[in-house]
Amino acid sequence: MSLFVPNFEESVVVRDTEAEVVGGDPVAVRLLADSRACGGALSTVRVGLGEGADGARPHLHRNSAEMFYVLDGAAEVLSGDDVLTAGKGDLVIVPPGKLHAFAAVPGATADILIVITPGVERFEYFRHLQRLRLGEATLESLLSVQELYDNHYLPSEVWDARR
Repeated sequence: MSLFVPNFEESVVVRDTEAEVVGGDPVAVRLLADSRACGGALSTVRVGLGEGADGARPHLHRNSAEMFYVLDGAAEVLSGDDVLTAGKGDLVIVPPGKLHAFAAVPGATADILIVITPGVERFEYFRHLQRLRLGEATLESLLSVQELYDNHYLPSEVWDARR
């Protein structure tokens, strides 16, 4: 077993009013701390989902685990071939290499704290997604940066049947 020791000296403090928000209704991503801010320890965002809104299509991270902590509402989380329902206060951690996705439960909203560890510089990834939503970038451009952001999209019949 190897041990990753992050390299940073000062505490990271992100004030709610100072965090950049990407997107809006029905999906808003609050950029909290990127890998660079904490010596590679983690990347963290807070995602607000409107009623039944999709958060992320099925994908995996080869080098990082992803944690979903539901602050409010209810979310569906794909983990491999299982679709789990997580409510307020529930935690789901998906290991590296496992296909996953998330969305608000149909008819419900969700407020989710997401942490990826070890961290990956992901803020620009979320900005890229916003450009895609606005028609300023193409799907091909997103596929071309999968390695850079360790975010690899794959199909999931289980998720598609549920959503």
